[in-house]
Amino acid sequence: MQKRWTVKAHQPNQEKLLQSSLRIHPLLCRLLVQRSIQTFEGARQFFRPTLADLHDPWLMKDMDKAISRIELALFRHEKILIYGDYDVDGTTAVATVYAFLHNFYTNIEFYIPHRYREGYGISIQGIDYARDHDFSLVIALDCGIKSIDHIARAKELGIDFIICDHHLPDAILPPAVAILNPKQYDCPYPYKELSGCGIGYKLICAFAQKRGIPATAANKYLDLVATSIAADIVPMTGENRILAFHGLIKVNDDPLPGIKALITLSALKERLTIANLVFVIAPRVNAAGRMDDARKAVNLFIENDLEKAAAIAEVLHADNFDRKEIDSTITQEAILLLQNDAAIGEKKSTVLYQAHWHKGVVGIVASRLIDKHYYRPTIILTQSNDKVAGSARSVMGFNVYEAIHQCRDLLENYGGHFYAAGMTLKTENVKAFQERFEEVVANSILPDQLIPEIVIDSEIYFSDITPAFYNILKQFEPLGPDNLRPVFLARNLTDTGYSKLVKDDHIKFSVKQGRSGPTMSGIGFYMAEKFPIIASKKPFDIVFNLDENEWNGQTTLQMKVIDIRANSN
Repeated sequence: MQKRWTVKAHQPNQEKLLQSSLRIHPLLCRLLVQRSIQTFEGARQFFRPTLADLHDPWLMKDMDKAISRIELALFRHEKILIYGDYDVDGTTAVATVYAFLHNFYTNIEFYIPHRYREGYGISIQGIDYARDHDFSLVIALDCGIKSIDHIARAKELGIDFIICDHHLPDAILPPAVAILNPKQYDCPYPYKELSGCGIGYKLICAFAQKRGIPATAANKYLDLVATSIAADIVPMTGENRILAFHGLIKVNDDPLPGIKALITLSALKERLTIANLVFVIAPRVNAAGRMDDARKAVNLFIENDLEKAAAIAEVLHADNFDRKEIDSTITQEAILLLQNDAAIGEKKSTVLYQAHWHKGVVGIVASRLIDKHYYRPTIILTQSNDKVAGSARSVMGFNVYEAIHQCRDLLENYGGHFYAAGMTLKTENVKAFQERFEEVVANSILPDQLIPEIVIDSEIYFSDITPAFYNILKQFEPLGPDNLRPVFLARNLTDTGYSKLVKDDHIKFSVKQGRSGPTMSGIGFYMAEKFPIIASKKPFDIVFNLDENEWNGQTTLQMKVIDIRANSN
């Protein structure tokens, strides 16, 4: 797959100013300035995040109302229901608030809507459950900000809602007794990008302060907060960086039994990073809701007995195995459908429908097709009861939600955001929807948007890459949106004669820079088709991340190669 290389713009004046105060390698200062770190104090906060730098939770609009309502419920011995979404952010948020409050108050339960029977957010079934079981206060986490009608119905039934949500509010808000959402236009809270679990954490911090409870009681759940930050792909800046940094310490040194059980099952031996939470822990948690019932994930997180937690983790592990088998099968079927489409080369979008595909993995399949096979806006549809349901994923810079909006007359329901969306429609409208969506995309997508882009932080010389340089680079962790793993470009490289194919699919690199410059080794997974560029004995350029390689007790720096192309100079 052809890729565009884009090198980020530099700010030499700011870089020099920062380098004069930090006295570290200029290239590291360039990376910091790109991440909006321009002062010594900013660098200190970046490299040494401290919980003392977190904002006062009472700055959040309605925090006083939320705590007052919870205290009133405790005083009146009301039943409290902790309600949350079925994904990682929702289940970690529910577990955090439920487990914390349960330490002080036992007349409390939790509720996770079923992904297929109820769908996302506040459901009618959930409100009926609260009514039928005499709950008078619901604390909704990672959902609720758009559930105006359902929360109005709950209010009529005498059920109060506290909403803790990080999704963008509409102009009209639900009639809740308190709404904790920093994205409200009139909320003075300084940091706007908390996860749903992060807002739940702020709620219990405020409760702890009000009651004179030590902060450690809330910080016990920082491993769950870090997991939510990693899985929900929120910016790794400000408070999220602080919470993720200290949450990772908790994950590695003193995890909750549920997290420990998942780590044990994954067989990870090294200290976990955000990437491990994203690609190892989060899929097992999400699999509970995708394949069955997400309540299992909450039960795992609130379980205090390690042996019992291990048993629940085994079930989630099995769910994830099934999920991988199913999404792999569907992906292969989807690829075959595309390969048999004579018009595949002319299309600007992918919309596929098969009635037997599993609804829980269609979003994963859409992402996989874009990442590995056909880079263009993609929708995967399947049968769901008497309707067709699907998930859309987009490519960089293209608003897939707006494209779907232009097909709204063919849909029963739809929702989402710039890069991902969901929809339902009648079976008889599938073909018309495929044609309309293709027409909309073809008329609006730019040619460059159909070519995947690699954004490069900076060019680098091999002579810059030293253990001291890498030791500071490692401290850029935790990595995530707005602080991605630095991507480097090395130009004018040639093979030392020792580069080779490994297991037919991968390239083991051994290259030098310039005629007599330093050498570097590296690995490029599934890049065998690029090997002729190396074998040509002509200069080439490589885009890569810097990594460590441990072999026979020795640790060396190596390139984790992202792309390679012939040198144009």
